[in-house]
Order: sequence, then C-alpha cells, then structure tokens
Amino acid sequence: MTASKLYILDTNVLLHDPKCLYEFKEQDITIPMTVLEELDNIKDRKKSVAQEARHAIRAIDEIIGNADASQITLGVPITIPGAKHLDRTLGTLSIFPDHQLKQHQDFLPDRNNKDNLIINSALHLQSTHPEREIILVTKDINMRLKALGAGLRRVEDYRTDQLVSDIELLPAGHVHLQGNFWDLVDNVQSYQDDGYTYHRINREILPETYCNEYIFDDQEEFAARVISTDAESVTLLDLGYERLMNQRCWGIEPINIQQAFAMQALLDPTIDLALLNGAAGSGKTLIALACALEMVIEQRRYNKIIVTRSTPPVAEDIGFLPGTEEEKMTPWLSAIHDNLEAMHEHDDKPQSSVKYAIEKANIQFKSLNFIRGRSIQDAVVLIDEAQNLTPSQLKTILTRCGKGSKMICLGNLAQIDSNYLTPLTSGLTYIVERFKPFNGAANIHFEGIFRSPLAEYAEQHL
Repeated sequence: MTASKLYILDTNVLLHDPKCLYEFKEQDITIPMTVLEELDNIKDRKKSVAQEARHAIRAIDEIIGNADASQITLGVPITIPGAKHLDRTLGTLSIFPDHQLKQHQDFLPDRNNKDNLIINSALHLQSTHPEREIILVTKDINMRLKALGAGLRRVEDYRTDQLVSDIELLPAGHVHLQGNFWDLVDNVQSYQDDGYTYHRINREILPETYCNEYIFDDQEEFAARVISTDAESVTLLDLGYERLMNQRCWGIEPINIQQAFAMQALLDPTIDLALLNGAAGSGKTLIALACALEMVIEQRRYNKIIVTRSTPPVAEDIGFLPGTEEEKMTPWLSAIHDNLEAMHEHDDKPQSSVKYAIEKANIQFKSLNFIRGRSIQDAVVLIDEAQNLTPSQLKTILTRCGKGSKMICLGNLAQIDSNYLTPLTSGLTYIVERFKPFNGAANIHFEGIFRSPLAEYAEQHL
C-alpha cells in the first residue's frame, strides 16, 4: 500500500540531521539526484559540515546500498540498522532522477540554481501524483518561500529534533526570586557538612528547578545553588551573595551576580561542564579565562589550558596560513589574546605578562579538525564560539574529556555564522537542554554588556 505522503528532503536537512531518514514514520521519502550531488561536493571540503555530509551519504547507503536500480527508483523499505524488521513500521526511500526532467518541464527556469532543481522535482511530483500529498522539507526559509510562490502546496521546516520551540524557553541557569527568599519559606531543614551550609525546602517553592540551577533574591543577601531535588524537596547549597561577589580570579572580580555564578561553577571541582552563554561583551571569555588561569597556575588543579573554536565559514580551511597548527589558529583565537591583554593592561610590561601566562598555563590553541580521537586529561578546555557548532561536533569534543578535565563552552546564540544552524538547532542549545539532568554540568546565561556603551547600544538596537 502506497503511503499517503511523500517527503522530499533538501540537502540542509540531511546535513542538519543525518538520521532524519528514520523520523518520518510510515511515510515515504525521496531524495532528488541534485541533493546527492550537493552532498558529494560537500563531503570532501574542509568545512565543518563535511563530516555531516559523509554521515548522510552512509545513512542513505545503509538503506538502499543493496537494492537494484528499479527498486531505488520505486522505493526501498526503510529499516533501522540492527533492529528487527517488525520492530517499527517505516516507509520507503527512493532517489528521484531529477536530471532526467526536460527543460520544458521546469517550473523555475534557472537550472544552474540547485534550489530551483529541487523545487522543480517537488512540483513535478505534485503534478504527476495528485493522489498523494507532496511535501518539501527544507531548513532554508527563502527556499520555502520560493517553493510556495511557485505553486507547491506543502513546504515544511524540519523540526523533529528541536528540543525547545522558542529560544526564550531555554533555561537561563538562574532564578531571580522577588522579595526576600526566607519570606517564601515556611519549613526548612538546615545542616552543615564539610564546612558548607545546606537548606532543604519544599519543592513547591521551586517547582521547575533542576540540579545546579542558581537561586538569588532581591535583597542581595541570599544566593544558593540547587544540589539535589526529589518529588517533595529541594536541597540548596548556601553560597552567600556577598561571598560570591567578593570572588577573585587572576585579578578579575565579577561585576554582576551572573558572572559570580559562572565563577563559582568554574571553580567548583564537582562541575565538569560549564556552559556560559550571553550577549557579546557580557564577560564570558574574560571570566572563563581568568578562572582557567587561576586553576592551572595558582591552584595547580590542571596541567594545561586547551582553547578551540569553530573557524568562520568564510574561511574554514586554515591550511593556507603559514606556521604550525597553533600559529594557524591564532587569527581565530584573537579573543583570547585580547582578554589576556585586558587582564594585564596595568602591569609594567603587559606583553611580557601575557607571554608568561601563556607559557606558565601551557595554553594550547587547537583546531577542531585535529581534536577528534584524542583523550584530553588534566586540562581545562575552552570551546569558544560554541553556537556555531552542530550537536554532533559538540558531542565529538565533549567525548574527548578524559580523567581530571573540565569543559567550558562559550557562545552567543544571537551571533551564529553557520548557514546550516539556527538558535534552535545550534549545538549549544542542545547541550544546554540535554545536560539539565546531569549533576556535573552548570549553565549560566550572562546578563548585561560591559564592553562599552557603544557595544551595549549595538547589541540592544541592531
């Protein structure tokens, strides 16, 4: 029996989620030949999406690799690798030979435009299969508009894997309570353990809280971190508002409570992953770098600092730059140098101080291309510009974390450079949401912009 719907997948859907072929339930899927050509062109490029292109090609091959030409055109049943055939009812996957469409059959005339070729495929199938619902799935907004304008009745975004429907719903990592915290508490059990004070309160006071979320009130006296939760109670670690604001790392003190929360999370040995997100100029890199230097040089808890980031899509290939890997990465990691210079600007010899910090802390600049397969131990890893990474790329980096290492992700979801990502599909959004239940991770959204009045105005009004 033929499925009622036929989904046509754009290239960016397969790049975004190579496993999407298993997400359309019992409905059929077709992939135009143009999409396969685009994947082929991308897979060998030295771009961040090359790996996703290879994953997508392998996923397609797993389904249709053993089928003959006629089966591939008609549709090959989709089966999940390693699963029994009857475990789940899925549709079929076919390859649509759009290159065989004649010039006079084109609805959009420019055959050099790949998007037009894919849209033409969808329109052709819509006209030749009126009994079926033909749906083009693409993450390209302009392509969706073009397809609708050309007469395609159904065009959709791929949202199956989105963890939040609106970026405003992403947890901030801290809760601001109105008034005095203790006025809200009727029953509390306080106790001390290993020099720290804990409070166990009723869950109804903080019904939506989760582990390692920070709490503070209007009085600027109470501040705490959620240590554990159950159905009836929440256990808080009392941090003290004033103590938080008086923290100092490598000469840097927090300006606001969010920076203080971040500093506390970074210095806490029980936190293995710190996620710092916020606007440009909010102090993410400065706080992270100051705490990393403090832990490596002063506290000697780690042996080195490894800094990595995605390189911008306008020039991802770093091979043409002269020098070693670290020298090639230097232009992309100038933000680290800028913050090091800011921390030592009042020294007698600032450049000597910066050089001392880099050598003493053993700061290493690494490309994402060479971090795969490594096991990083006894190190602080700073992942800068994490908003430009896909979920699979961030997974690759986080799974490199070995014994005695701490991962720090820095990002601003308002400044995504990748053509294949949005704030809702960024890897940074994924790990913020996915790591909520993990008691070794803390997420802090920075508020305020302290770089300059100009930077603050630009962030708010542009």
